[in-house]
Amino acid sequence: MSRLSALAVNDEGFVFDPTTGDSFLANRCGLLILRVLGEGKDDKDAVRALTDEYDVTSEEAERDVADFREQLKAVGIA
Repeated sequence: MSRLSALAVNDEGFVFDPTTGDSFLANRCGLLILRVLGEGKDDKDAVRALTDEYDVTSEEAERDVADFREQLKAVGIA
């Protein structure tokens, strides 16, 4: 099981990492990205989910996913 799939995520944006006990908040876009990645899908799937759900271009969604990945790395999750 990957760290991303082990995260407990609720609809209000609360994210709990049971591996470390850390928690953080994510916005709606972040939640969507987390759910897609937690299902074992890749960044391209997350980009597609963002463009399907929100009025953003593929380029904007790619930047958002890349930025969110960097944030996950900063907190030691990805």
